[in-house]
Amino acid sequence: MTDDLAFLYEMQAFYMDGLLGTTVTTIIFLLAAFTDWLDGYIARKMRLGTAFGAFLDPVADKLMVAATLVLLCTKPLECAVFREFHWLLTAPSIAIISREIAMSAAREWAALQNGRVLEAVAVNNLGKWKTATQMTSLTVLLASRDPRLKQQSVLIAFGVALLYVSVGLAVWSLIVYVRNIWRVLPK
Repeated sequence: MTDDLAFLYEMQAFYMDGLLGTTVTTIIFLLAAFTDWLDGYIARKMRLGTAFGAFLDPVADKLMVAATLVLLCTKPLECAVFREFHWLLTAPSIAIISREIAMSAAREWAALQNGRVLEAVAVNNLGKWKTATQMTSLTVLLASRDPRLKQQSVLIAFGVALLYVSVGLAVWSLIVYVRNIWRVLPK
């Protein structure tokens, strides 16, 4: 639930101009990402996980990522490269959000099937790397929104490059999940 509140505050801060808006937005995103990770870590270590928590946690992750991508696309970064290539953030954003919707649908369908199908779509290390690169790239892109930053173009280029790496991981993990499902389906 705290992630939902973080989204609202992040949205409000995102549209504030200058260093304060950039700083507040980035801190809110980082806190939401960190508390999400910490919550999962504690639940696994102390065996406090619940079926509802296992269902809700990935939904919160997807909402946080999707909301941030939409925000970044609605107010493009002020950088020379984006004036000519405005699709540089839009293309990976569409790919990431589409993959997340497809995976949510696959997991929902798998939950209605047998246990082997549900195991086929369980979170794996590739998915964790995808999430880590997404969170890192979005943090960098949010932090680099202030045009007064030195080396802003370098930060933005790094953030965009990392976002494309996360797209590659997202597509790769989707292929792995589909292949896993295909293997356990009755022939």
